[in-house]
Amino acid sequence: MCASLLDFLRAGPPPPRVAVLPDAVFFSRAISVPAGASKADVVNQVGLALEALSPFPLAQLYFGYYMPPGADRALAFASYRRRFTAEQLAEWRGAELVLPAFAAILGCDANPATTVILAAPDGLTAVHWDHGPVPSIVLHQPVKPDATEEERAQARAQLIRSAGEARTVVDAPSPPVPQPGRSDSEVVFEAGGLRSRLPSAVAAALDVRDRADLDALSRARRRDLILWRTAVGALATCAIFAAGEIALLGAGLWQSARIAKVAAQKATVARIMEEKDLASRIDELSTKRLLPLEMISAVAPEIAMPKNPPAIQFLRATASASAVNTIQIDAQTGNAGEIAAYKTAIEQAPGCERVEIRDQRTQNSVVSFTLIVTFKPGALPPATS
Repeated sequence: MCASLLDFLRAGPPPPRVAVLPDAVFFSRAISVPAGASKADVVNQVGLALEALSPFPLAQLYFGYYMPPGADRALAFASYRRRFTAEQLAEWRGAELVLPAFAAILGCDANPATTVILAAPDGLTAVHWDHGPVPSIVLHQPVKPDATEEERAQARAQLIRSAGEARTVVDAPSPPVPQPGRSDSEVVFEAGGLRSRLPSAVAAALDVRDRADLDALSRARRRDLILWRTAVGALATCAIFAAGEIALLGAGLWQSARIAKVAAQKATVARIMEEKDLASRIDELSTKRLLPLEMISAVAPEIAMPKNPPAIQFLRATASASAVNTIQIDAQTGNAGEIAAYKTAIEQAPGCERVEIRDQRTQNSVVSFTLIVTFKPGALPPATS
């Protein structure tokens, strides 16, 4: 069911309802159009050209034209209205597009000097491209339904010669049939192996019905398009909600299994954590001991400056278990100039991290100060007994 729903959403809008008219009742002509002409100008030029070609006024013609964006000419086609019966006109009411058969294949990828032969029970139609996306000529050759293969071949050869010099001839053995498009912005036809893609705006100009009827149809089509998009959006939303419900159900089952597993392992984890804490405490007691004597020895004047020991006397030393790598020493000297050199010598020791001199004061030619030395962790090994 999910696969069929995804296929439905990917398929795009369904093919339009199209009324394909016989080519035999239409005449056509390629018309030059100035570059940059508006749609209204193109319609006016097509109307003037058709009136000049036809013995009937434009109001008595069903006509359309083909002119894709960027083209320098349009292919106009028309038919006398009275050639269609009331029954045929009634069939048009339910159609989204009404056009001659050859107009349906104008969106195919045709190279210059290409002729497409479109077959129908009542005859053959040749559509020839000399250059550009708009054909230069469209010709129709009637053929009797009971004609032999030889007669149809002769008619085909005559059409190819009449259409113009062709380097490529493509046969479309079956009438064009509308196909689902990739989106609502195009109309797709297929005739045999020939595929034609027409932008919606270009396909609308191919419709031969009255422009007032086409405007009403366009409004109805926009309404249907809105309904289609709403329906697709609703289906997509339902699919997302269904997927979300399935995901929540799966997540609930997974969470229940996870909670049960955690509860089962809780006692084991607690025992492991207790053992880890005990091991850490043992390691701390064995390796992170307070080493006051070792620190005093490391900063002793005769150790820090063995070549020229300063006349500095230690009065009191303080160390704390909260800072096992730091020692605070109250000292005095009769030469204040030795303090800076002494501090520099201690800082250059490999295991020293930081040295501070605080509360430096002088009384009766004796300079008192506080020396605070912080060693790098593990820099001082414990003295052996």
